[in-house]
Parts: sequence; C-alpha cells; structure tokens
Amino acid sequence: PMARYEYMRLPIRILPREIVEQYQLLPLVHDGWVYVEIRKGMYGLPQAGIIANQRLEKHLAKYGYNPTYLTPGLWRHESRPITFSLAVDDFGVKYVGDQHARLLIKALEDLYTVSSDWTGSLYCCLTLDWDYTNRTVDLSMPNYVAMALHKFQHPPPSCRQHSPHQWTRPVYGARVQYAPEPDDKALLPAADIKHVQQVAGTPLYYARAVDSTMLVALNAISASQSKATENTAAAIVHLLDYAATHPDAILRYQRSGMVLHIHSDASYLSAPEARSRAGGHHFHSSCPADPTKAPSQQPTNNGSIHAECSVLRNVMASAAEAEIGALYINSQTAEVFRTTLIEMGHPQPPTPIQTDNSTAYGIVNLSIRQRRSRAMDMRFYWVRDRVRQNHFLVYWKPGCENLGDYFTKHHPPAHHQTMRSTYLQVAQAAIHSHTHIPCSMRGCVDSSLPHTTQAHNPAHNPMRILSRLTHLLKHSLSSLT
Repeated sequence: PMARYEYMRLPIRILPREIVEQYQLLPLVHDGWVYVEIRKGMYGLPQAGIIANQRLEKHLAKYGYNPTYLTPGLWRHESRPITFSLAVDDFGVKYVGDQHARLLIKALEDLYTVSSDWTGSLYCCLTLDWDYTNRTVDLSMPNYVAMALHKFQHPPPSCRQHSPHQWTRPVYGARVQYAPEPDDKALLPAADIKHVQQVAGTPLYYARAVDSTMLVALNAISASQSKATENTAAAIVHLLDYAATHPDAILRYQRSGMVLHIHSDASYLSAPEARSRAGGHHFHSSCPADPTKAPSQQPTNNGSIHAECSVLRNVMASAAEAEIGALYINSQTAEVFRTTLIEMGHPQPPTPIQTDNSTAYGIVNLSIRQRRSRAMDMRFYWVRDRVRQNHFLVYWKPGCENLGDYFTKHHPPAHHQTMRSTYLQVAQAAIHSHTHIPCSMRGCVDSSLPHTTQAHNPAHNPMRILSRLTHLLKHSLSSLT
C-alpha cells in the first residue's frame, strides 16, 4: 500500500470497448475522462519499484535481514551466515547451512508466493552449472545467440569467422602509421539505422555477462550507430557471423581467495577522431604473499567479473596520458567492486593493478614528475591519492603479460583464436599461454600475431636468417666429410 495515494486520468476513447463493458466504466466518465485512484503499486507506475522495495525492506527487517549500506540490492542477516542479492524479484542466496536458507524462504512466504530452486541453476537469465567437486561454476546463456540470429534472420556464414570485427593489416616498417580514413559513406535510411541499433543492443547483455570477446566490436558499432553507414551495416554482419561461429560461450569461475586483481591497458589514437581506448580485465584470485609489494608471480587467472572496454572522451596528448586515463577508469570501477566484496565479507588488501606503461607507473608511484594537461592532472592525482590510501597497488609488467590489452584494439583473427581460451571456457582447445604472445601485440598499432616489424626484430631479418642457414649447411657438410 502507498503512503500517499496517487491519481491518474485516462481518456475514454483510448480504452477498448471490452474493457469499458467489463469494468462498467461508462457511469464513471466525466467530460470524456475516467479518473483513477491508485492505492498500491502497479505496472507502469514510475515509483512502483521503490514502493515494492520499501515494503520488502520493512517486512524483512522483522526477521533480521537488512540491505547493506553501500551496495544496492545486497542483503545480509544480522547474525546468520547468509547473504543474498536481489534483482527485481530474483533472489540469489549464498548460505552456510540449509536451515538458514529455509528461514529466509519462510520469511518471504509470509508476504509473497515464492518458488525456490535449490540447484541455483538460473539467475538473471544466466545458467549456472555448479561443480562442487572441482570447485568451479560455469556461466552461460544457452541458445541466446541462436534465438538472436533467428530473430534477425541472419543466415549461417559461408566460412567460419573467428574475429568479431574487421581488421586492417598495418604497414610494417613505415615511418608514419596513418589513421584510418573517415567513414564518408552515405547514411542508411532511418529504418535501417533502427535495425542496426536493435541488432547492436541485442548481444550487449550477453557480451557483458558471458562473452567479453564481443565488446570491442560492440563498442565500435555503438559509437557510430546513430549515424550508421554501409560500413556500420557490414560491421553488424561481421559480428553476427562471429556469433554464429562461436555460439553458447561459457565463462568459468574457479575457487579463489576473492581478492580483486586488475590488468589495465590503453591503446593510443586507436579510435576514430584521434581518441584512445581503455581496456581492463578484472578478476578474483589469491591474496599476494606481501600485499604491500608487487606480486612476484602472475596471479592465477580467473573468469572475468568485469571487462573494461571504452573510448576515452578526451583526446590524449601521449600514450602515457592514455595509460593514466585507463588506470583512472579501471580504478573508479574497482572502488565499487572493493566496496561490494568487503560488504560480502571478503576483506580486500590494496588491489593490485598491473600496467605495461613505465611512465604511467612512475607518475602514479611518485618516481616521475612530468608536465601535464589539466585533465591528466586530475586523473593521476585521483589514482595517486587512492594509492596513498592503500586502495590500490599499481605495478609494472611487460605488455605481453597484460590481459587488458585484448579489449583495447582490433586484433587479427589468429590472435582471437589464441586468446579465446584465456577469457572463456573452450572445449578441447589448445590452451596457449598469454606470456608466449609476441610483444608485437603491445602498443597502439593493430599488429599481426605471428610477425613483428623486421626493422625492430633482428631475428626476422632475411639476411641474418640466410647467413645462419649457410653456416648450418657448412657445418653439416663438414661433419659428413
């Protein structure tokens, strides 16, 4: 019931005749309007959600359940080992002991009609497959891609597509790497633009919740969907071909110490209009042996709880400024995760944040001073303050070990095939260690996976290779004689 009644009027002309006759509304019509007094929450009422939430909060408080102070939708009991999250009318419950879960169900049944699933196999449209023996849980959305492809009548691709977006091979050895030409194609008709927006929005939840490999492509499409051209439509087809090739992705979480770890990265001038991209891989792993020092070994990778993929709003003046912008974005997001983890009962040491830019690392840790723009000044002071407050521990590792790099640029298909098993559970996949990926994948140019520039990689110099082969041939001939 509402503390204060609301009132609404409806023109009688918009109501179907069957409704008017069934509810006998004609005697209630005044000057062509029907006046309604609203005493309880109802669908379509803007404040219906807050009314239902206040009622639930008041009811559960009698049983000792209260929402946490800073995390919306997270509830805890005053003394019992039970925590649950609430999304609309779905409860995801973590408990120790069946009796505590049954008490929560009984409290809810006093006010609502409740159905329960003790397997915990479905929550917010996500299918959860729990393996208590191996201490893992797999997240998936079975048939979501198939239904989306059927909805948009997208035919199966003629050949398998392993990249979610198009890729332009860079010109190796060139003194200047030119930016892509602006999209000067004619705009699509309004109906086609709306179709592009519908297709781009459909896989967004799926990409955020399960298959993060789609995020870079969706990010690029979303940036141009309001002024979609033939190139945008081609990007949509490319993404749907990728989804058809790799449907039903599975995201696996393993048992961990519930300590937040972050890999932060940026690509300089890799987005249209001289913008830069920020990427990040947020995951749970074990607590470092010494929380005050950088991890001596890479923490065990885990399923991503958040994949940062965004375009920095301002034009960055240098690669270091772009890296600091990425640190700023990832740190702001991490503050929310840290708060939630603490309120769930998982204390957090300073969150380790890995970066592959030594300048950004030096600025944040007070080992480098540099002239900077006002925007850069605000960003690195914010991150620096959080480092001083022991919220974060920023450390440097080579770019080939940074898992945030994947979300910063358009990679070639071979790189996507190699990295897919790093972020998702791939059946019968040849697992490739990320540390063996060549350092050519670093930086701001969309480089090809198996090759680096000859001028920068002496091992790939043809004259040096020929000389080495000649030497080996002479050695073999001398051994025969």
